[in-house]
Amino acid sequence: MNATVENTNPNEVKLTITVGPDKFEEAMEKAYRKVRPQVSIPGFRRGKAPRKVIENYYSEAVFYEDAMDILLPEAYDKAVEENNLFPVDRPQVEIVDVGTGKDFVFTATVTVKPDVTLGEYKGLKAQRPSYPVTDEVVDGDINAARNRVARWVDVERAVETGDRIMLDYSGSVDGEVFEGGTAQNQSLEIGSGRFIPGFEEQLVGVNAGEEKDVTVTFPEEYHALELAGKEAVFHVKVLEIKAKELPELDDEFAKDVSEFDTLDEFRADTRARLEKTNQEQEDNELRDTLVSTAVENATIDLPACMVEQQIDRMMQEFQYQLGFQGIKMEDYVKMTGMDFSQMREQSKEEAEKRVRTSLVLEKIQKEENIEISEDEWKAEVERMAGQRNKPVEEFEASLQDADKEYYRGNMLMKKTVEFLVDNAKVSAAKAKKAAKAAKTAQNEEEEK
Repeated sequence: MNATVENTNPNEVKLTITVGPDKFEEAMEKAYRKVRPQVSIPGFRRGKAPRKVIENYYSEAVFYEDAMDILLPEAYDKAVEENNLFPVDRPQVEIVDVGTGKDFVFTATVTVKPDVTLGEYKGLKAQRPSYPVTDEVVDGDINAARNRVARWVDVERAVETGDRIMLDYSGSVDGEVFEGGTAQNQSLEIGSGRFIPGFEEQLVGVNAGEEKDVTVTFPEEYHALELAGKEAVFHVKVLEIKAKELPELDDEFAKDVSEFDTLDEFRADTRARLEKTNQEQEDNELRDTLVSTAVENATIDLPACMVEQQIDRMMQEFQYQLGFQGIKMEDYVKMTGMDFSQMREQSKEEAEKRVRTSLVLEKIQKEENIEISEDEWKAEVERMAGQRNKPVEEFEASLQDADKEYYRGNMLMKKTVEFLVDNAKVSAAKAKKAAKAAKTAQNEEEEK
């Protein structure tokens, strides 16, 4: 077998592949054995007719399709490997010449992975983001915990923002009640923003047992197109009013919501947890900034098929996430008023970004000879096995070649990103410096 390569378009090559008569004859014989059981020839029992008899009866072309199905994939894969090509799409195949005793010749036109011209990626300048954990941040997190364990108690007063009320309502447009605009014993927290803008605010000051007409305008982008931008009147009756009762901020509260016996211990743990979370956020944002800069500095002529394939994966991921929430993709499309083509178009920019990022990081890996050592692989396998509470040997034995390739690929990506961070010129954010200076001053004061 031999193959010639012709560059037909940017990121597209045309392979002309020639397979010798002997290999073609082998494929024809295999095709005969495959087809023979289904062939009936007068004078022969079904499946017993010799090859020559079948060829004389139907012509040898009866075996061509199966022979080519046997021969084509192997010949194409070998040509791709020998010419160091990296296809990113299915090839378009055309048969040039076929027949017994002749060379089997076909062409395969395929889109290949694009060349990446790297720009600056080492020594990139970036400022590290800073999210200092102030007393206000700690208080806010603790108050969130208070709200999670708050009690709702009946009150005998008018509705205030923050209350939870029970109500009946019936909505109409131009005097006509519309579908989905009526409910009874509906729970609503005033100020939550769950209802149409302006609805909740107009219920402030209403007492339990009272009724009121609330006039609102549906947003222009409302999912029910027949209501978008229209004015509606809701006749509302407030059935009951409950106010949120927060627990006292004391040691008993700390015991109820945590493993600690005192509020001071709980507060210290909250601060440490937030500092760790913020540190991770700072690290992630710094990595994202450096990767984005390296990608922006690179030049790539991106094939459209790679973007479409990425959109396919993103749509599948989104459908999978919806499934976890018990929502079908078809129902989501109806709720949002979008069709699948609009969803795909909205995903295009993010898909292009992901493909470009992957290609640039892959190119940097090759330029810098970044590899995963056996020790690093063993450590990763141990970590994953630990997460799954499985013995290391059992977990590693369960990994298929595709699994190993996937995990190693992720490790390579992460290691390449860390290479960018290690070789960047990162300056600390002012807020971070100020926080560090304040902490230093506090330590010095305590030492005095």
